[in-house]
Amino acid sequence: MEKNWILKPQGDPHITARLSKELNINEILASLLVQRGITTFEEARLFFRPQLDQLHDPFLMKDMDKAVKRIEQAIENEEKILVYGDYDVDGTTAVALVYTWLRQYVEKLDFYIPDRYNEGYGISYQGIDFAAKNGFSLVIALDCGIKAVEKVAYASSKGIDFIICDHHRPGDDLPAAVAVLDPKRSDCQYPFDELSGCGVGFKLIQALSSHKGLPFESLVQYLDLVVVSIASDIVPITGENRILAYYGLKLINTQPRPGFEALILVTGVSRMQTGSNYFNKELTISDLVFGVGPRINAAGRIETGRNSVDLLVTQSLEEARIMADQINNCNNERRNLDTQTTQEALDSIVNDPALKNNLTTVLYRPDWHKGVIGIVASRLTEVYYRPTIIFCQSNGMVTGSARSIKDFDIYDAVDHCSDLLEHFGGHKYAAGLSLRPENLDAFRHRFEEYARKTFDDKPPIPEVEIDAKITLGDVTPKFFSILKQFAPFGPGNMAPVFLTERVMDTGYSRIVGKNHIKLSVVHPHISGFPLNGIAFQLGDAFAEIHQGTPFSICYQIEENEWNGKTTIQLNVKDLKIGQTG
Repeated sequence: MEKNWILKPQGDPHITARLSKELNINEILASLLVQRGITTFEEARLFFRPQLDQLHDPFLMKDMDKAVKRIEQAIENEEKILVYGDYDVDGTTAVALVYTWLRQYVEKLDFYIPDRYNEGYGISYQGIDFAAKNGFSLVIALDCGIKAVEKVAYASSKGIDFIICDHHRPGDDLPAAVAVLDPKRSDCQYPFDELSGCGVGFKLIQALSSHKGLPFESLVQYLDLVVVSIASDIVPITGENRILAYYGLKLINTQPRPGFEALILVTGVSRMQTGSNYFNKELTISDLVFGVGPRINAAGRIETGRNSVDLLVTQSLEEARIMADQINNCNNERRNLDTQTTQEALDSIVNDPALKNNLTTVLYRPDWHKGVIGIVASRLTEVYYRPTIIFCQSNGMVTGSARSIKDFDIYDAVDHCSDLLEHFGGHKYAAGLSLRPENLDAFRHRFEEYARKTFDDKPPIPEVEIDAKITLGDVTPKFFSILKQFAPFGPGNMAPVFLTERVMDTGYSRIVGKNHIKLSVVHPHISGFPLNGIAFQLGDAFAEIHQGTPFSICYQIEENEWNGKTTIQLNVKDLKIGQTG
């Protein structure tokens, strides 16, 4: 697929030069800081070395005082408290966090994860009935509930109070809960509104701890849960999230809770070093996104999300290893379903000319597995680069999972069709929705119309955003050593993409796998030092490259470990034969 290469603005050269001198780094690295809004020595210091004391006062969040007061009242009166959360990574980590903190003070405590298939996303009537039947008078809902107006009212009629801790966009009316914690509330003045659901849960225990006069240091043990939620829910790794992720990664690499240790070992991403409690490979946000997160999700997709919480709250490594093996088996089953459903969806598009010419993808099969439709939607956006919704049937309704592309707010697009829906929720790049079967065709038509207006009737073209032009001679061990300190990488602070023009094959490049190129390149007349790279799914260009034709590459710089040896590798995102960027 042809991609547009977009070179980002390079910033004020005078500021870049000054920052380069003050930090004693080259101007390429200084320009990357300026692109991120960092223009002074002090801002750079806090970027490279975030401080926990930069975290905001949790009582700045609307209703936090009410939430703390109600929980303290419940503790004092020995009420039964139910911690309720969604079945995905963000929800289960949030439940594990708040449940683990509360069990220090609450004897009558339990947690509840709704069934993905029988109850669906968010607060359910079944969950409220469970709370009523078992005598719970307070429910703390995490990563869900911001739109549960009718359900919270139903709970209230049964004498159950709710505290909502959510991070999704509110609707026009808020639930009549005791407290509604959501930094995206229009009347909330909290300085950072991009927390994960688990992040909001962390702010709650931060407030409770502060109220009890406990030292902040007692909360650091929970940051491994927070960083996994930040990574998996794809929230911006800026502001408060960057601080939480930075220290969460440190914790998960040095003192992971038993559940994470067992999960990481079963992924094969890393292994424990003999006689120590840390891993032989430093885990990154990417490792959490692709290794840990999918396995936590798999429990809720195949069996029940409660299994994930059990794993995350256990204090026994032996128990954790047994549970991690079970969850890994769920993940293997999920992969098989994912692969089969993705292929069926791709075949549907290939065999339908109308679908091929659309600017959106909306597919429905009643027998598709609800647990993988979100993954399949993501896969299809990678292949066709257009907003995608995959629907299946669940409890007599058509239930869908939506994924988007750059500059298309899928929440707004779904909201535009809200009169056809029974329920929806989400954010800019992902949403969940349900509707009656008879409304599906009308929804598909209106969703496509909305996209055509947004894209001005032209198919969107994927872009490669380039941070800087450099030569291969710039890629030195010192350069890469400083570049690594820009991590943790993620939305809002992506790993930099570099452009190098007119490189050439050394003659040692080769095809690997199905359609990948294992590159060995040099930069003639600039650097005779060859660098290795990997270009996934770009094998069609190999013949011309191997003939000695110059080409330009866009890439990220990473480490590659092989046989105990670590080297610098270029992860090539795109290439153009005989062209400059």
